Amino acid sequence: MNDKVMLVTGANSGMGRATAASLADTGARVVMLCRDKIRGEEALMEVLEQNRERRLELMLCDLGDMNDIRRFTQEFKNKYGRLDVLVNNAGVITLDRRETKDGLELQFGVNHIGHFLLTVRLLDIIPGVSGGRIVVVGSGAHKMGKIHFEDINLTRGYNVMSAYGQSKLANLLFTRELARRLEGTGITVNCAHPGAVATSMGVDRKTGFGKSLTGLLKPFFQTPEQGAGTALFLALDPSVKEVSGEYFYKCKIAGSSKASKNEKLARELFELSERLTGEKLVRC
Repeated sequence: MNDKVMLVTGANSGMGRATAASLADTGARVVMLCRDKIRGEEALMEVLEQNRERRLELMLCDLGDMNDIRRFTQEFKNKYGRLDVLVNNAGVITLDRRETKDGLELQFGVNHIGHFLLTVRLLDIIPGVSGGRIVVVGSGAHKMGKIHFEDINLTRGYNVMSAYGQSKLANLLFTRELARRLEGTGITVNCAHPGAVATSMGVDRKTGFGKSLTGLLKPFFQTPEQGAGTALFLALDPSVKEVSGEYFYKCKIAGSSKASKNEKLARELFELSERLTGEKLVRC
């Protein structure tokens, strides 16, 4: 895989870092996309210290800023010209309601819209003939999700699980609609549910809220390396090279909510995402 180029979002910690390291171990050139320069550099040094043969590079991008996503995608295209595997791993969860730089509710804005824009803008350099792959890291939390078209930014009655559930349902709907639109191109799109993983996600860095609970539950959780298993399977395994539009858990196709299989809902969300970002899928 020495000629392969792969990109992992949210690669500064947890599953993202584990995913980037494992992909690099295949011999591919892997770009670690991170928002924070200091944390990204620390993560890059750590994974390179484990194996100096890994071909890894840090690139910065704020998935909560559409202008920054546009800057990054153009920079990436200019530098690499192709992308064989895209792993949309980054995710946020916040107790209080926050907004992206574009005024979107943060979890919907980063977990879905940021990755939507990133993916659509990179599609033209994902090769179909050699089986380009897009992996979306989702969650079982999609089962409690609803797409609040009447108040997509949850300005009324915000609560963390409504917001997170909406963003994770959006991940799965995006997976299925994008797979439908890319049918016949050779590019596959699948969603990976990692299961319960001991990461820093859900810990408020300002207040430290959630840190004690995460520490107590850590013995019962998977490690980031274990949690990354299904995403890596979808990114690399030859058995799924022609499988697209599916939801995987423990490397097998898994059941998902009724809403996640609603084709009309998926299409409406895709069209809303195009309007919010001002970007249309041109390869379909």
